[in-house]
Amino acid sequence: MPTFHRMSEPKGKAKRVVEVVPGIHHWTLADDRIGGGRSDAYAVVDDDGAVVLIDPLPVDEAALRKLGNISAIVLTAGNHQRSAWRFRKTFGVPVWAPEGAQGLEEEPDFSYAAGSTLPAGLVSFHTPGPTEAMYTLWVQQHPRSVVFISDLLTHEGRGTPQFVPSEYQDEPLRTRHSVQRILDRLPVQTVCFAHGAPIVGDGVTALRRALEEDMESPAAPSP
Repeated sequence: MPTFHRMSEPKGKAKRVVEVVPGIHHWTLADDRIGGGRSDAYAVVDDDGAVVLIDPLPVDEAALRKLGNISAIVLTAGNHQRSAWRFRKTFGVPVWAPEGAQGLEEEPDFSYAAGSTLPAGLVSFHTPGPTEAMYTLWVQQHPRSVVFISDLLTHEGRGTPQFVPSEYQDEPLRTRHSVQRILDRLPVQTVCFAHGAPIVGDGVTALRRALEEDMESPAAPSP
């Protein structure tokens, strides 16, 4: 289960990278830092062939190099630094991190805020919940309307995405509001999770179902 504090790089290493939809690639591993639970990372290949890593986990570097020229690393939250600093040195590329991200082990090259346009045409959308400085990344130009939703939800199996248990979140109600804001403001077809298998196709239905089937939703505070 994810926890939201400073965490070192996982010990395992993924062996392969798989294309989710054209231009969006994915790898996963059993993460020893969270009791062997699943963690996931992504790479976006833009129209010019440049590759941007999102919340990168350890992986066979040859598999990444096959995708193209690694040009940048983008973190969706401070607790997703994972292999970012090692890959920054390996590939000689900058790291982008959210403004106000907590617990970073090294200084990012760039910070971003809501509405920033990032490498590979990624657009940042502020979606606080588990932590304040947490962002959804939207691939604005992609025909499959891809969003990377950080730790707002997990998707361990084939069923409905689940909210992280409230005990691991700063403000559980805010997390629900963030998911609703995604539905209200972003076109969604493909949903990429930091913990769980991507959903390709009708991502809107999956996010709506997560809200509708949520059994742990906290009550709104009294006015």
